[in-house]
Amino acid sequence: MTALALNARFLSQDLTGVQRFGLEIARALAAQRPLAVLAPPDARDEPGLAPRRVGRLRGQAWEQLDLPRHLEGAVLINPGNTAPLALRRQVVVIHDAAAFAVPGSYGWRFRAWYRALHRALAWRGVRIATVSTHARGEIARHLHLDPADVAVVGEGAEHILRPCADTGLHARLGLERPYVLAVGSLAPHKNLAALGATAALLAGRGMDLVVTGGLDARVFAAAGLPAEARAIGRVDDAGLRALYEGAACFVFPSRHEGFGLPALEAMACACPVVAARATSLPEICGDAALLADPTNPADIAAAVASVLDDPALATRLSAAGTARAAAFTWAAAAQRLAAVADAAGRDRKPG
Repeated sequence: MTALALNARFLSQDLTGVQRFGLEIARALAAQRPLAVLAPPDARDEPGLAPRRVGRLRGQAWEQLDLPRHLEGAVLINPGNTAPLALRRQVVVIHDAAAFAVPGSYGWRFRAWYRALHRALAWRGVRIATVSTHARGEIARHLHLDPADVAVVGEGAEHILRPCADTGLHARLGLERPYVLAVGSLAPHKNLAALGATAALLAGRGMDLVVTGGLDARVFAAAGLPAEARAIGRVDDAGLRALYEGAACFVFPSRHEGFGLPALEAMACACPVVAARATSLPEICGDAALLADPTNPADIAAAVASVLDDPALATRLSAAGTARAAAFTWAAAAQRLAAVADAAGRDRKPG
């Protein structure tokens, strides 16, 4: 069996979608086979993981310079878009091609680094995995690869059911009215500005649009978040589960996703989903969500209204979503990723 190590740099970063993937993949892999979880000195502790802190550096410098010196012959799995350039016998999970496809969502330094790094990893023949067939096609196109050379490992959603819902969250936040939930950041491609018509519709019905995620209250207006939205910032998993389970509907207008984990989390919590008809979301949601045009705010609002006005539709979406989410598991994703790493371990070329 191939010895495996995991790049746990994500343990020193805020928990967003990519870091969630790293955390849950690490837990699932560690439950299946021996795994050395290597982390930088500033890594946090996480239940179910026993990271080994190595090196002295931080961030990209740790990943590029310290991490490769502590592998002891193991194949390295990099779950978070980046990987050390010095290695060839490794796997990197590139979640999407957003740095190429939606460049305006990122600063020029970040964009230039990701583009250069991904091109260099592809040129070196590092094994690449991703999370959806849509992402595979985009990555292959931008990195000039055969799509067959990019593995699809998927994601899971069962983590959102692990904690009990925080039943006191709504009272603490003053969420007294019925609400529709959105999860996202202020990155332009997350498209929260397109929810203006939805927020106005809800306000007219005595309902709230509640937005949670990496949102800085000081820049809401500048970023185009609808004025009527109730932005509550980040919540933990118990709070997020409570929000999903308490929402009349979940709306996800993102114009670009490699996977779209919040939609699957909502489905796992039996919350009816309205999602954008864009990139990976039709693939991940299947017929378990109502799809809308992310470029048309009125279409998004109409889809939300359909769910609110038709109890039979809401019930159907809730049941279909629960079944859909159950088909995606972290254990299965980890097995597929380990198979890619085992293949990299059979590569005897230098590096």
